[in-house]
Amino acid sequence: QVQLVESGGGVVQAGGSLRLSCAASGSDSSIKAMAWWRQAPGRQRELVAAITLDGHPNYGDSVTGRSTITIDNAKNTVYLQMNSLKLEDTAVYYCNARRGDYGSPDLYFYWGQGTQVTVSS
Repeated sequence: QVQLVESGGGVVQAGGSLRLSCAASGSDSSIKAMAWWRQAPGRQRELVAAITLDGHPNYGDSVTGRSTITIDNAKNTVYLQMNSLKLEDTAVYYCNARRGDYGSPDLYFYWGQGTQVTVSS
């Protein structure tokens, strides 16, 4: 079992920056990658960024060029640095950890409780 706790959300002015953190505790040797997702009111949850445990990132279209995801395996923590924030970045940001590979019967996702990011004008 893995528990994920997000932090770093808050209110920021448009054009500003935030760094979100997701601390993982517990143990699951089958974790392959971690990711940040977000969900705005009335919208579907969307992928913001993901990173494998060996540090290979990929980004959703909405944040490409404005965000950086990193992982500190020693601290079991993944970070999301977001810059040039826009009003449309307002959402609850969720951390997840993927166990297993896509298509395998072991595939499972752990989720955190989320942290609110509000971008004001």
